[in-house]
Amino acid sequence: MSRPISSMGDALGASSSAVQLTMTAFLAGLVVGQLLIGPISDSLGRRGLLLSGTAAFTVFSVACALAPNAGLLAGARFLQGLAGAAGMVLARAVLTDRFHGAELPRYFAVLSQIMGVAPVAAPVLGGAILAVSTWRAVFVVLTVMGGLLLLGVLRKVPESLPPERRHAGGIANTFRAMGPLLGRRTFMGYVLVLAFTSAALFAYTSGSSFVFEDLHGVSATTYSLIFASNAVAMLIAGAAFSQLAGRVRLNALLVAAVGVAALGALTQVVLVLAVGETLVGTWISLFVTAGGIGMVFPSTLSIGQTLGRGAPGAASALLGGLQFLFGALAAPLVGLFGEGSSLPMAVIMLIAVAAAGVALGVLARPWEGRGGGADGVGVATAGAAGRRRLRGQQIHRGGLKCFVGGTRVSAVPVGAAPRRKEKTVYIGLGTVVLIIVIVAVVMMLRRR
Repeated sequence: MSRPISSMGDALGASSSAVQLTMTAFLAGLVVGQLLIGPISDSLGRRGLLLSGTAAFTVFSVACALAPNAGLLAGARFLQGLAGAAGMVLARAVLTDRFHGAELPRYFAVLSQIMGVAPVAAPVLGGAILAVSTWRAVFVVLTVMGGLLLLGVLRKVPESLPPERRHAGGIANTFRAMGPLLGRRTFMGYVLVLAFTSAALFAYTSGSSFVFEDLHGVSATTYSLIFASNAVAMLIAGAAFSQLAGRVRLNALLVAAVGVAALGALTQVVLVLAVGETLVGTWISLFVTAGGIGMVFPSTLSIGQTLGRGAPGAASALLGGLQFLFGALAAPLVGLFGEGSSLPMAVIMLIAVAAAGVALGVLARPWEGRGGGADGVGVATAGAAGRRRLRGQQIHRGGLKCFVGGTRVSAVPVGAAPRRKEKTVYIGLGTVVLIIVIVAVVMMLRRR
C-alpha cells in the first residue's frame, strides 16, 4: 500500500480499497461532467459554465479537505471531478470557437502538452506536500489553485460563443446533436484512437511505479526523475507537432504518431520476453511510447474538433469523456494480471495502441484526408447543423474575412500564429518540468 493511501486510510478509519474508491469517484465525475457540460455549452455558451464549474471545483476541494470519513470523501471527489470537467471540456470547445486552420492544431498542441505535464507534476508535487504535511493539505493546495483559476477565467476568458451561434431549441435539442456525431464513422474513429491511446497512457501511469521501484529497485526520487523524463518526451512531441502542423497533413502526423507509440510498446514486450527485465530497455521503450502518444493527442483533438465543428461542445464531450472512461478502465488492469513482471503493463499498452491503430484504419481512414489540412488552410467538414449556423457568417482570422456559404468545406486562410505567446507557454511548461526535477533532487538529498 502506498504512503498516501495508508495515511488517508488511517486518518479516515477506512480500508485501502475504500480510499482507492475515492480516486475512482473522481475519474467517474470527470467522465460524466464532460458528457453533460460539453453539449449544454453549445446551447448556453462557454463562459458562464466555465466560471460556475471552476467555482464549484474550488468549493468541493474544500469539502474534500474537511471530509470526516471515506464515504463523504468519495462523494466530494465525484462532485469535484464533475465540476473540474468544465475546464477540460470547455477548453477544447473555446479553442474550436476561436481558432481555425493552421492555428487550431498549434493551440491544441499546447493544450495537450499541459495535459501531459499535469499527471507527471501531480504525484511529485503531491509527494512534496506529504513530506511536510498531511493528505488534507493536498486538497488545500487544490483549493488555492481553483481560486487562482477562477480569477484567471474572470479576467482573461471572454465568451467565445455569442448567442447567434448557439444551438436553438434548448438543452434537450443540444443533447440530440450528439446522436449524429455518434453515428459518424470517421469522427468516432478519431474518438476511439484518442480513447485507446489514453488507455495505454493510464496503464503506464498506474503500473510504472511498480515496474521501476519494485522490479528494478530504484528509489522513489529516481522514479520521479524517470517519470519526468518521459513527460519531456511528450513535450518534445507536442512541440514537433506544433511546428509540423502547418506543413504536413494532420492525418499523416497521426499515422506516424500511432506507429511510434506501437513501436515503443512492442519493443518493451519483445525485450521482456527475449532478454528479461532491463531498466534501460524499459525506460527507453516507454520514452518512445510516450513520445508517440504526445503527438497522437493534439492530432486527434484537432481533427476531431474540426469534424465536429457544428457542435464543438458535444464533440469535445465525446472526445474527452471516452478518453477518461477508457483510461479509468485500463488503469486497474495492470494490477489484476500480477505483479511479478512488467509484461502485463507492456502487453496492455501494446493491445491498447494496436486497438487505436485498428480504429484509425477501419473507422477514421486517414487516407481520405477528412478533418485536417496543411499549408495554413483549415478544412472543416461540417454536418447539416453546422452548415446552417455557419452559412453567411463572417469568420475573422488574421485580419481576413471569409464568407462561408458552401455546403461541405470551409477553407479559412490564417496568418502567422502569435509565436510570442506560444514560446511563453513552452517556457512555462519547461519551468514546471524543471521544478519537478528540483523537488525530486531535494527529496533525495533529504532522505540521505
